[in-house]
Amino acid sequence: MFKDVENILVGKAYKGNLHSHTVNSDGHLTPKQAADAYYNNGYSFLCLSEHNVYTDYRAELNKEDFIILPGLEAAAVLFMENTPTPRPLKVHHIHGILGPSSMVEKAKSPFKNFEEFPPPVFYGNWDGLQVAKDLCSALEEKGCFTTYNHPIWSRVDLDEVVDLTSPFAMEIYNYDTELESHTGYDINFWDTMLRRGNKIFAFASDDNHNQSHLPDSFGGWVVVYAPSLIHDNITTALLNGNYYSSSGPSIFGYGIKDNKVWVNCSSCSHVNFIIGNLVGHGFTAWANNIDGIREATFDLQGDESYVRIECVDFNGKKAWTNPIFLERK
Repeated sequence: MFKDVENILVGKAYKGNLHSHTVNSDGHLTPKQAADAYYNNGYSFLCLSEHNVYTDYRAELNKEDFIILPGLEAAAVLFMENTPTPRPLKVHHIHGILGPSSMVEKAKSPFKNFEEFPPPVFYGNWDGLQVAKDLCSALEEKGCFTTYNHPIWSRVDLDEVVDLTSPFAMEIYNYDTELESHTGYDINFWDTMLRRGNKIFAFASDDNHNQSHLPDSFGGWVVVYAPSLIHDNITTALLNGNYYSSSGPSIFGYGIKDNKVWVNCSSCSHVNFIIGNLVGHGFTAWANNIDGIREATFDLQGDESYVRIECVDFNGKKAWTNPIFLERK
C-alpha cells in the first residue's frame, strides 16, 4: 500500500507562461506589449526569458494581479568543424528563473538587470552532459533555478540530458517549436529521466516570438496553485510541483487515496495514467459519451515508482500533472 497524497492543487490558481521573448532578443513585441497581451488574455504571470541576457521588468510591469518573473534563456552551442560558415549541430537551452528570496540571498553573484551571459561555444565535439551541468551550476550561482528547454528541437541526445539533476523541470511542450517544425513534444526525455529515478517536474510554454506568420502565443502554459500572487509564492509553488501544465484542458485536482490514483478535469475524451514500473503497466480511461470524462481513477498494484496523468480533450489538446513519487505506508 502507498501513502495517501492529498490534492496537490491547493490554493489560488494563477496561469502563467514561463518562456517568452521580446525585442530584447529575437522577439517582435516590446516587453510592455508582451505583458499587456498576456494580461489581457487572462494570465497572471510571465517570464521574459531573453537569449543570454537577464532582464528584470518587475518595477515597470508588475500590477496587483499580474507579475513578471525575471530570467533568461542561457545557451551552450556545439558547431560543426571546418565549415566556411559556422553551423550549429546541437544546443543546450536552459532557463534561469530568479528564485525565491531565500535562494537569491545565498547566490554568489546575483544577476543585474540587462547583464549578459555569453554562451560557451564548442567545435566538433563536446561532453554534452557536463556542459549542461556546468550551465545549470552557473545559473544557480546567480540566484536562479533552472529548466531544460525543447531537447528535440535542440538536437541533443538522451545521454546528454537524462542524468541531469539540477533542472527542476523539463519543457515537455513548446508551442512555438510545435508550430514551427513539429518538434514541440519532449515526453520521451521526461519519462526516461523519471524511469531512471530522476525526480524532475515538467512544464508547457509558448516560447513566443510573435512573428507575423507564426501565432505562437497562448498555446502552452502552467497553472500554479499558491497562497497569493507574489514572486516568492509563485516560484516556491513551482519548485514544489504545485501546478499543472496544459495546452487546453483544465485539471482541478489529483492525488492518491486508498491506493487509487484519482484526477478531476474538464471534459476530456480520455485520461492516461503513465506508470513507472514494469513493461506494459498503466491505464487509459475513455469517455463513453459526448459529455466526456471528468474524473478517473486507477488502482495501484504496489510496485510502481511514480505515476503521472495526462488529460486529453476532444481536440487532442493535453494537460499534464507532475509525477507523484510513490511512498509506501
